[in-house]
Amino acid sequence: MYVRLVNYIDQINQYRKTKISNRNFLVIAALIVGVLAGLAASLLKAITHHIEEFLQSGFHWQYKYYLFFFFPFIGILLSVMYVRRFIRKGKFETGLTPLLYTISKKSSKIEPHNIYSQLITAALTVGFGGSTGLEAPIVTSGGGIGSVVGRFLGLSYRETTMLLACGAAAGIAAAFNSPIAGIVFAIEILLPEFTIPAFIPLLLASATGAVVARLFYNQQLFFLVTEGWRMDALIYYVLLAVLIGIFSIYFTKINTFIKSSFYKVSNPYKKVVLGGLMLGLLVFLFPTLYGEGYITIKNLLGGNYSALVANSLFSDYSSLPWVVVMFTIVTVFAKSAATLITLSAGGNGGTFAPSLIMGGLIGFVVAFSINTLGIAQLNVANFIVAGMAASLSAIMHAPLTGIFLIAEITGGYILMVPLMITSAISYLINRGKHKHSIYATPLAERGELSSLEDKDTTVLNMMKLKHLVEKNYLILYEGELIAERLNEILQSKRNLFPVVDEDQLFKGLVYVEDILKKGINHSDQHTVNDLMQVAPDVVMISDPLKVVLQKMEKENAWLLPVLDANGGYLGFVSKTSIFNKYRALLSRQADYME
Repeated sequence: MYVRLVNYIDQINQYRKTKISNRNFLVIAALIVGVLAGLAASLLKAITHHIEEFLQSGFHWQYKYYLFFFFPFIGILLSVMYVRRFIRKGKFETGLTPLLYTISKKSSKIEPHNIYSQLITAALTVGFGGSTGLEAPIVTSGGGIGSVVGRFLGLSYRETTMLLACGAAAGIAAAFNSPIAGIVFAIEILLPEFTIPAFIPLLLASATGAVVARLFYNQQLFFLVTEGWRMDALIYYVLLAVLIGIFSIYFTKINTFIKSSFYKVSNPYKKVVLGGLMLGLLVFLFPTLYGEGYITIKNLLGGNYSALVANSLFSDYSSLPWVVVMFTIVTVFAKSAATLITLSAGGNGGTFAPSLIMGGLIGFVVAFSINTLGIAQLNVANFIVAGMAASLSAIMHAPLTGIFLIAEITGGYILMVPLMITSAISYLINRGKHKHSIYATPLAERGELSSLEDKDTTVLNMMKLKHLVEKNYLILYEGELIAERLNEILQSKRNLFPVVDEDQLFKGLVYVEDILKKGINHSDQHTVNDLMQVAPDVVMISDPLKVVLQKMEKENAWLLPVLDANGGYLGFVSKTSIFNKYRALLSRQADYME
């Protein structure tokens, strides 16, 4: 049945190729991906908001508010239990880092379960109060839709990558009702290369995702009331950008610290208990940390500044400006910790929404403090919006996404200049300290990140050593007589042979030239050990191809033995096989969307 289905699909693809070009066909595929990704985003938002509404309003019990301390723990626990129970064959990962890795090293092949598992776990995590965002799961789910559709239709790596990016763009567009930001996000974050033909599928997928989502959610996320920006306020926008740039560096460091701390805890349920209780305590002390946190920004943009302190232990002091300022500053740092704890403990989500919240809160602190001190009279809403764009730009290294996303979701196109200034400065400050974004840094450290600046590395990252290992070499064993294997050696088409011990552990090499120089015959008593030489170098099966080539260049070697993690012999890898595969990939990329 499966073979028949595959053959049928292949026949359809062959017929399609004769009637329509890849470029035009990708437009149709992008529309399909856009519709499906828009539906997925709408479904995730609907499920999450229904859970939140039930827990906060629909669930009636005299002591229910005491459970808010445990709700985040319950959400993370349910997410972990779902993953361990239902995702056994595949691997479940959260955030955008795995997505970048998939593009760089896995030929854009996202496991199909991500289409729905990301939605389920994210809804449980955020719906029960996990202090993170829905955008990363939406992007992964949308990207999964594009990847599956591309592979189902038998498309190439580059075409499948394009559909993956289309799904991600549609997801962002649907989540925020911001089609332009969806396109810019896909280009800045996901696509290793950008060409003009790629713009059309992205444009249609993003617009389609936004239209589908608008059928279910017709409300603008934020409402900004402003008369524009003033020249005398520019210095304060620069100050805001500098503060957010510095904070983004802090956020990157605490991200590494918290994730490494939880990584040391091997038992997943211990992580849930530890992280869930810590998160519950933070939400109990700072109620604004519950869930995504967009309601907090809505209140601030509406001028309801006391809402920050409302329902907290300090609600009686919400009329005191300095209490509001100090509480907001502490909330910013608490939000960063709560987000990273949620993700490290096993919850699903991303840092997209938290970046917006933290930046908006910093923008509020700057403007509100300056107004309170009487230094100047600033439009607080403008600074909240600018802070959101600056934070997203710095943390994600995506200044264009920050600018256009905030302009679209707030309707604040009149603030384009302040958005550009704050986004550029905060991004440059973070870039000065960290070359890559918070998502790309782990991959860059492992040499697994696609890069426009190093196209050779990008192509090599797409190749896997295990597929290039040549195993048809005659294996010699320690201690045996050369004469006993002489016929096999002379009939072999190779000029060298690996030597292993009885446990198949690699020991060295024997060259045909040495056998001929010794004039060995069938009565000779020379052993393999007498002629064995040390290999110029060895490569491990886990080594990236770039490292393999560096070793070959260093030793001026055309081929090297490949070993497993225990030193066992697996075969040889040659420059010829690497270059042939390299040329094949370049040829496949040259055919992209012709």
